[in-house]
Order: sequence, then structure tokens, then C-alpha cells
Amino acid sequence: MSALPAVSSPAVSSPPGTPAKGVVIVKLGGSLITDKETPLTARSEVISRLAAEIAEAQPKMSQPLVLSHGSGSFGHAAAAACGLGDGVYIAPGSAPTTEQLRGVATTQHQAASLHRQVVQALVKRGSIPYSWVPSSGLVAKAGAPQKGQLRPLLQALELGLMPVVYGDVLQDLAWGAAICSTEKLVNYLAARLRRASYRIHRVLWCGETDGIYDRQGQTIDTVNRHNLFSVRRQIGATRGTDVTGGMQLRLATCHTLARRGVESWLINGLTPGNLGRALVGEAVPGTRFAAKESA
Repeated sequence: MSALPAVSSPAVSSPPGTPAKGVVIVKLGGSLITDKETPLTARSEVISRLAAEIAEAQPKMSQPLVLSHGSGSFGHAAAAACGLGDGVYIAPGSAPTTEQLRGVATTQHQAASLHRQVVQALVKRGSIPYSWVPSSGLVAKAGAPQKGQLRPLLQALELGLMPVVYGDVLQDLAWGAAICSTEKLVNYLAARLRRASYRIHRVLWCGETDGIYDRQGQTIDTVNRHNLFSVRRQIGATRGTDVTGGMQLRLATCHTLARRGVESWLINGLTPGNLGRALVGEAVPGTRFAAKESA
């Protein structure tokens, strides 16, 4: 079991001239907060407990928190039912059908429905969340966030609010519209926050397992550029409905973040107390995805 570096002590060096302000990003996986095998089924008790752990940990943290979450059996199920996957869904030069447009509306609505449940739990547990809806501020290109207005999110951080974001359906400059997974959103936010002089201390990915397992079911302690290919080959299929790539996409995102000097930790959110301890730098079981500087 590896100890997480203390939140007040960054694991990698800040770029020259970067002001001493940082942020921690957390993703609550869709498979963690919903039953991905049953459409539109939230794990309300899990959401409530995680919200309590966040509220308890925040006063002990020296950096603000940006919380993100997946859509699980809400957005993913709707997207699969409507044929709206993570790819081209409107052929170039053709007009979208009513069914396709209805798929956009339904997927967006159901993803937002889960989001409201998460925000409500945070408020009830004592946090001060600020809901930031990606589809209202970002535009994608070929499925990836391309440009947008982050001023409201940045202002929320400055005021001491906790931005809460989620996977959504974005208008797409190449495809008409596309799903923006939480992984792609986290990757985009990490880059934009860095440009806004925020230091990303780490990203915590909370799922249903103690990190990434090898073929024997044992946790892989560390992933870096030396064993990444081997680890990718050992990842199995995603449980339930997933239209955005599951663990393979998460691993690719962690790799991109690592190349920017950002460390990731993959931990089990089903274990009570894990997220709260990780937020304050205590040791929890899981997989560390080492940043390039420390790999």
C-alpha cells in the first residue's frame, strides 16, 4: 500500500513562474455512483457517503477541489439506446434526423438528472458546490473539447466554491454533436487550469476496484511509461453499458496527464473512508500513475 503525497506537498515541480495556487481534481466513476447494469439507477447511499467524505476532508485540504463524475446508467444508457456513441453520428453534409436530435436531448437530460442528485447530496452534507454544465460553456471538435468559456468555473474557485462537472453532450464543430466523456473533460480542464496559473497537484479516480488489477486479480501498484503497454493488455471489458471507452480511456487520460507532470491515483470508492483519506494524503490501496518527472 502506497501513501499518497500530502496535499500540501506537490509531487512534481511547478513550471517556472507559476503562482503558488493549486487544485485537486476528483472523478467519481459512473460505475461507482450508479448501477450500470440497470438504466437510470443511482447508488444513492454511495453518493451520500462520498459527499460526506468530501465535506469532512475539505477543511483539512490546503488546495481547492474540482469534482467531476461520470453518467453511468443515466447518460450511457440513454446514449446507447439512441445510437449516440463516442463518435461520428451525423454524416458530413447531411442533416440530423429527428431521432438523432431526440437522442441528444434525452442523453443530455438524463446525464443532468444524475448530476442534480450528486449536487444535492453535496449540499446536504455541508459542501458548497457550484454546478458547471459543460454543454453550456464548451464546444467540441471530433469528440474532444475544443474551446469554451471557463471564467465562471475559475471565478467559482476564487470565491471558494467547489466546481462540480460531469460528462455531457456537446455541440461539435466536426460532427454536429458528440458525447464528451468525463475523462476528456478532466484532460481539457487540467490543461486550461494550468494555463490559468493553477497547479494540478493530482487527480483522484474513484471506481469500484482497488486500482488496476493484473491477470491474477492483484492491484498493480504503479503504472508508468515502462509498463504502460503491459498494463493495457491486462485490462478487461467494462461492466455494464459504456459508450466512452471505460478503463482504457481512463488509462489513456492518465498517460496524457502524466506527460504534463500530473500524477493520478486510481482508488476504490466503494470502500468507506478511502476517498476522504486520499484527499488529505493518507495511505489507501490503489494504483499510482506516476507523472513523467517521477516515473
